[in-house]
Amino acid sequence: MNSSKVLLGVLGGVAVGALAGILLAPDKGSKTRKKIMNKGKDFADDMKEKFEDLYENVADKYDTLLQDAKGLVSNHEVKVK
Repeated sequence: MNSSKVLLGVLGGVAVGALAGILLAPDKGSKTRKKIMNKGKDFADDMKEKFEDLYENVADKYDTLLQDAKGLVSNHEVKVK
């Protein structure tokens, strides 16, 4: 199974569980709404951080691949001459 799908499923399950826990808590409506907003912001921040990490990882791999390709091309040019 694709690890990104598993991670997305786990994050979704955590979010649903947290939301269900908040909704079933015996607090006033205003407190519950604040908790929901805070959990939503936390979840959004976590997702943003994960996407930034993913972007950096992909960018690093792209740069490495590009440098490797340039090295192969320059090695090939030296051998051809």
